[in-house]
Amino acid sequence: MKRSFSLWLGLLAFALLPALAQNSGGVTGKIHGRVINPTGEPQGGGTVNLSTDGGGTLKFTFPVGADGNYAGEASPGTYSAVYRAADTPVGKMVDMYRGIKIVVGQDVAQDIDMSRQEFIDKMPAEQKKALEEIKKQNAEAIKANQVINNLNADLKVVNQDIRDAEGARAQAAQDLGASATRDAVEAKATEIRNAKYTEIETMMTKDSAVMPDQSILWTNLARAELGLKKYDDSETNYRKALALETNSKKPKPEVIGVADAGLGEVYARQGKVTEANAGFDAAAKADPTRAAFHLRNEAVIFFQEKNADAQVAAANEALAIDPNQAILYYIKGQGLIQQATVDPKTNRIVLPPDCTEAYQRYLALAPTGPYAAEVKGILDQAGEKINSNYKAPKK
Repeated sequence: MKRSFSLWLGLLAFALLPALAQNSGGVTGKIHGRVINPTGEPQGGGTVNLSTDGGGTLKFTFPVGADGNYAGEASPGTYSAVYRAADTPVGKMVDMYRGIKIVVGQDVAQDIDMSRQEFIDKMPAEQKKALEEIKKQNAEAIKANQVINNLNADLKVVNQDIRDAEGARAQAAQDLGASATRDAVEAKATEIRNAKYTEIETMMTKDSAVMPDQSILWTNLARAELGLKKYDDSETNYRKALALETNSKKPKPEVIGVADAGLGEVYARQGKVTEANAGFDAAAKADPTRAAFHLRNEAVIFFQEKNADAQVAAANEALAIDPNQAILYYIKGQGLIQQATVDPKTNRIVLPPDCTEAYQRYLALAPTGPYAAEVKGILDQAGEKINSNYKAPKK
């Protein structure tokens, strides 16, 4: 944050005579401008006065707004423009400009710029020293703000890249058209993901070097490395983010949850089920408001990795928090159906315990969902009648 500069520190002390009553004389010109303090920033508050005798008599008074601007009308003539701060003692002034000509029908621009060398030279030595310190601090603040602006711009790109990476398969299918093979679509989707994650990795590597104390930069870097299957690097950087956030003065539960869940995914992608479960459980504990979200993702990831037992266990854990997530019943059913057998007499599928119920619950929650036709086909092959009256459980 930039520091302001107090304008009444005995900078200048011009004696003033009592102000006379203002009289526009009927025909006027206009004047406007901005008051700039010694640091080069707009100075809000105070007044700009017009004087005909070098500051002795103040004839016209214009209030200075919070943004440093002032404006008003005055009779034609040649004046001095006098600035007085809100705390300027009676009979004193802060700054003055001479030779201001007000012309009928014209709007004269006149700034009161106290950052000019002429004004600075009149300041006492101790105030010059204080001014230089303020300028230094302001310059550092401007530099820091620019860095933050650049980081925010990069994070905006990162957020879009993540969305693009997550929608890579749909984008690939659209780009290649309906005649494209499944392998071609998957290859194109991989190409899109790699490009997006590589861009994120490049930006976040640069930005985390500039501001290494920002956990969000490390979580995004780790996310990109996870997408690029650089599992060791991803684990290292998720742990950096976790350490930074955990040890901060005001830890953010959502950031800790993201880092823990990220570690869970790193382990899940490598088949480390115990470590993955610990990561996702830690995420749910750290950020209870998003526990269902993190545990749902755990089930989805194990489903993607074709780990039937792990996906069923994860789905059950997530459903214990939110029993109305249709996708979880599908994932659970798909995990359980791996244990299905075939009745040699009827050639029908024999579904294992809970599998039928999981599919029924999916249809109850998503009767026209993306997997509805598949689930209906499985139940039909098993000779199970679809229960259209089935009621989904209340949360």
